[in-house]
Amino acid sequence: MRTFRNIIFWIHLIVGIATGLVIAIMSFTGVVIAFEKQLIEWAERDVRTVQLPSPGAPRLPVEALVERARAARTDGQPSGVTVYPEPTSSVLVSMGRGSVTYVNPYTGEVLGNGATGLRGFLQWNVELHRWLAAGGDNRAVGKAITGASNAVFLFLAISGLYLWWPRKWTLRAMRPSLWFRRGLKGKARDWNWHNVIGFWSLPVLIVLTASGMVISYKWASNLVFTMTGNTPPATQGPPGSASVKVPSPTEETPRKPMDVLIAEAQKTSPTWSSATVRLGGGARPGGTPAQGGRGPEAKGERGEKGGTDGVDAVTVTLREADAWPLFSSKQVSLNPFSGEVAKQETYADYNSGRKLRTWLRFLHTGEALGLMGQLVAAIASLGGVFLVYTGFALSWRRFFPRRRTNTEPREEAAAQSEPVA
Repeated sequence: MRTFRNIIFWIHLIVGIATGLVIAIMSFTGVVIAFEKQLIEWAERDVRTVQLPSPGAPRLPVEALVERARAARTDGQPSGVTVYPEPTSSVLVSMGRGSVTYVNPYTGEVLGNGATGLRGFLQWNVELHRWLAAGGDNRAVGKAITGASNAVFLFLAISGLYLWWPRKWTLRAMRPSLWFRRGLKGKARDWNWHNVIGFWSLPVLIVLTASGMVISYKWASNLVFTMTGNTPPATQGPPGSASVKVPSPTEETPRKPMDVLIAEAQKTSPTWSSATVRLGGGARPGGTPAQGGRGPEAKGERGEKGGTDGVDAVTVTLREADAWPLFSSKQVSLNPFSGEVAKQETYADYNSGRKLRTWLRFLHTGEALGLMGQLVAAIASLGGVFLVYTGFALSWRRFFPRRRTNTEPREEAAAQSEPVA
């Protein structure tokens, strides 16, 4: 048993040294990612609201607002639009990855592009977390490195638990791992920090790394579905990403204005808190009102009898107040010509595999449990940074020991004889 323990210890130490830097990067960026939503909301609080001209003031068509955003931006094309139920809320137009523009829904005034500096930093932070901010062909390499490092981190957490496991469950044996001790220096301090942080962070770190495995590897994601008795999906896109087809009209028919489609979707959820329409990767969302409200899938709006598989429905994603789970949403797909609801899908409609997969996605950032979950995930991620630091320090002292003086604490000498996790 002692030999097996030593083998695990040396594997723990060597792979920890080999992947420690990447693990530290992923842990530190994970702290920021946990509060990304709150940081953006705080930084953009001023442009998220407008002054209501008068009670019941008319709003401009969504198509016109998107066109205003398009005209104001030369660095991207609209990819989505989000409206909110509050009369004083501005309309958010997404302009590709991580970039937005806010528009006054009553005047069409472009209020700004939000906190561009913060959004740029957060986007870089996410890319650093996912693939070490590599670009082009190197992105796949970066993703492979972070995926493997996350898997190693999971092994380090489990092997650390094995190495920590007390031979005797007594308070004296467990005390060095339960809380920080004052007055320690050098190896004794690092050993105490490593074990205490590891002890309290372990449950959360296992959840974070295991969910990271599911995000990183398709086989791990498929395993979630297989274990729950469900067939893995062919694609791993977000809910509502798969297009819903509706019959093509039998004659040339104008598409319904976006406001009409959004309003129809909102009728299915009286407690909606936001409504988002994806605009087909930057395609023209609906033209101007003078163009009859032609939408992003303009091709096929003139039906051909017996010769078409249909056209893509317009899918509106609704966030609902007080929804459970907190991350749940409703996807409402509508016929863009008639405005009829073709399909509705909520979290309750998911099979058990997709439910578990979605939980794991949002447990990875702590969002599944709200602000408290995000705080716990952030603290554990920060703990990961200190685990790497103390692990490196302990390894350095093991491989490059210095001569002890008589003034060093006895606790340090005692720690030197104990393999550490």
